[in-house]
Amino acid sequence: MLSRVADNLYWMSRYLERAEHTTRLIDVTLNLLLDQSVRTAEHRWAVALASMNLPPMDTSDAYQVTQRLTFDVKNKSSIVSSINAARENARQVREQISSEMWEQLNRLYLQARNTGINDIWNSGPHAFFRQVKEGIHLFQGITDSTMSHGEGWRFIQIGRFIERARAMASLLDAHFASLSGVQTATVDTGDYLEWVGLLKSCTAFEAYCKVYTADLRAESITEFLLLNADFPHSIRFSADMLQAGLSAIAETTQTHKSSRANRLAGRLRASLSFAQIEEIMENGLHVYLEDIQRQCGQIHESIYQNYITYQIESALAS
Repeated sequence: MLSRVADNLYWMSRYLERAEHTTRLIDVTLNLLLDQSVRTAEHRWAVALASMNLPPMDTSDAYQVTQRLTFDVKNKSSIVSSINAARENARQVREQISSEMWEQLNRLYLQARNTGINDIWNSGPHAFFRQVKEGIHLFQGITDSTMSHGEGWRFIQIGRFIERARAMASLLDAHFASLSGVQTATVDTGDYLEWVGLLKSCTAFEAYCKVYTADLRAESITEFLLLNADFPHSIRFSADMLQAGLSAIAETTQTHKSSRANRLAGRLRASLSFAQIEEIMENGLHVYLEDIQRQCGQIHESIYQNYITYQIESALAS
């Protein structure tokens, strides 16, 4: 596969995953703001901004914050900007994706572009955010159903799960930094909504309750979102899928299996597979989550070195 094609598919997927993650954060935050104090609202917005690695802004006006994070094309992290970037990457490799994929992504793009904050604010923004999430989920389903599961599809999976792992680590880090501490006992009543909001931001509330019941414990929530091997939005699950995708590409392209990208992904997967939540909490959750983000950055750089920006001489020699 041409490196240009791999690059476009990889970033198309990353941008869509980023848009879906941002959509969930905004939607859950707006729902939690109902009947809450202004101070609590500002705090929740600050946590959301920190989790997206955005600079602080005035969070006293939910209307303006929602506008900035959703429709502001000058903000490269906004939902509309991410969808625009995903569509542009798809347009450049139009011949490599199915017609159904292009139609769905174009439909999502037109819907986002033709909607403004005033169109959704008074009638309730939840319906719009639900449509965006469902549109991205539909695109992912169409991709799996209509595209050959070869190299191109693998790069789409890699883009999705490296973005998901990084975003989840950042979200957990920002959430825990905003609280006074983590305890193994049931969470305090005052923090209950914060923990529910965290789980719902990861589409994890119902899945968590099926494993741990509705008894919300900080350590159990951390273990579920970080180390659960079966939940699609856990960091462990993302690391498993990332490593599997890179291994499949290495086999397809006849790249030596000990390539740096593959080794780094394997190391991240192993560190999560054999980790114990008690040891992580004892040694410092912030340090552990920062290390995951750092490893995601290293894997990204190695993917570029191996498959996208490599020197032609090294490729011919391998």
